[in-house]
Amino acid sequence: MSKMKAIGLYEHLPVNHDESLMDLEVEKPAPAGRDLLVRVKAVGVNPVDYKMRGNGQPEQESKILGWDVAGVVEEVGPETTLYKPGDEVYYAGDITRQGGNSEFHLIDERIVGSKPKSLSFAQAAALPLTSITAYEGIFDRLNISSDPNQNKGKAILIIGAAGGVGSIATQLAKRSGLTVIGTASRPETQEWVMNLGADYTINHYEAFTPQLKKLGFHSVEYIFCLNATEKHWDNMAESVSPQGKICSIVETNEPIDLTRLQSKSATFVWELMFTRSMYQTEDMIKQHNLLNEIGKLIDQGELQTTLNKRLSPINAENLKQAHHLLETGSSIGKIVVENFED
Repeated sequence: MSKMKAIGLYEHLPVNHDESLMDLEVEKPAPAGRDLLVRVKAVGVNPVDYKMRGNGQPEQESKILGWDVAGVVEEVGPETTLYKPGDEVYYAGDITRQGGNSEFHLIDERIVGSKPKSLSFAQAAALPLTSITAYEGIFDRLNISSDPNQNKGKAILIIGAAGGVGSIATQLAKRSGLTVIGTASRPETQEWVMNLGADYTINHYEAFTPQLKKLGFHSVEYIFCLNATEKHWDNMAESVSPQGKICSIVETNEPIDLTRLQSKSATFVWELMFTRSMYQTEDMIKQHNLLNEIGKLIDQGELQTTLNKRLSPINAENLKQAHHLLETGSSIGKIVVENFED
């Protein structure tokens, strides 16, 4: 077995600890079944990375993080039908397997998309996890139609609109004909959100309903929560429309009172983009299809990458820096680390 470079951990530690992330050499894997072996060119960094780095029991073998990859197919398993060696791909991965912070990475082809032709590997690596989360949250969980004619007069409030998921969700919601209200608290985040197509912004550090009323909204049909579910719960319950829907992607640190929604017959639903791969659901292929749809929209100029900061090369030092920037909670768009040193 040949070796490859990887960045991994054995213990779950604070980012400033010397061994929180380490440069390692590990066995290069071989594809079986429907797996692709991908030569990794760039990796995006997401909150799931620092959450998994900082929490868990000590590992018997090195744990590799990283759930946003753009690269080139090196080898394919015997049951693959969608890709061949040399194909350029992008994907978010499977949380039950090793992540993509390595020179080569195994991934099931059913959750892989063809890299947008108009983007670099770094630009593409900024997209998969956030695009899948935004797409599933809006169209699968909130059941919003992609037909703009169906959404006339309806509004969505996106909490945390300047982050990675929010940056894509804002664009997808606007494309679908919704009035988009994004939360952003700083001039630079407000500008970022408006440039991506939001109609209005409000401040998530202040009560939602008075700000919405100033904009002419008594309530909103849809809320997509991408930040601190329990912190915003009362505001969301108050501002969602009767028979409206709330979707959150952020786990709660304390109980929330679902009865707040009862009188409105409002819906609350979770979105986790790893569900399909984690449970090997029958519709896993939907992530392949939606990544190809996102790629098509990118290449047609209807969506834009959300890359805002790039670091090079892919090593422990730069991944620690990316984790730290994300942990501050003030990062805009996506951070990508690219290229392994020869």
